[in-house]
Amino acid sequence: MATTHFDGTDTPTSGELPAVGDTLPDFTVVDTNLGEVSLSDLKGKKLVLNIFPSVDTGLCAESVRRFNAEAAGLDNTTVLCVSKDLPFALGRFCGAEGLDNVTAASAFRSTFGEDYGVVLEGSPLKGLLARSVIVADEDGKVIYTQLVDEIKTEPDYASAIKALG
Repeated sequence: MATTHFDGTDTPTSGELPAVGDTLPDFTVVDTNLGEVSLSDLKGKKLVLNIFPSVDTGLCAESVRRFNAEAAGLDNTTVLCVSKDLPFALGRFCGAEGLDNVTAASAFRSTFGEDYGVVLEGSPLKGLLARSVIVADEDGKVIYTQLVDEIKTEPDYASAIKALG
């Protein structure tokens, strides 16, 4: 079990992020059109998983905007933004913001959070996903991870993008 923080208070997660060098666990999440997106659908591309509690918070929304801007300059890379928000909320947000360089997806009916060790076990956000970033190469091998130490701070965008090479 890993630990992040919410307003400085220790907040455990359901497990550990996949380690650098590991192969990503398979997953299926739901896109904004209610279609399923699985890891196998993304094979052959580098993958950035931007994981966050809810797009309805300013910081989470900013992470999606920022990764959308970064994704515009990335070759052979998918940026998948994952939360437990309903697909409708994710679609409404991305549509209103004109965000089309990322794929937003919901883990609301999957074991993604448990499989990736990112379900918050404490704090007022219990049950949502911890702010984290995982980067994998074209073969699904993990090349970078970050469990953000304080939920109310942004991830290290530069390090995540740099890991892509």
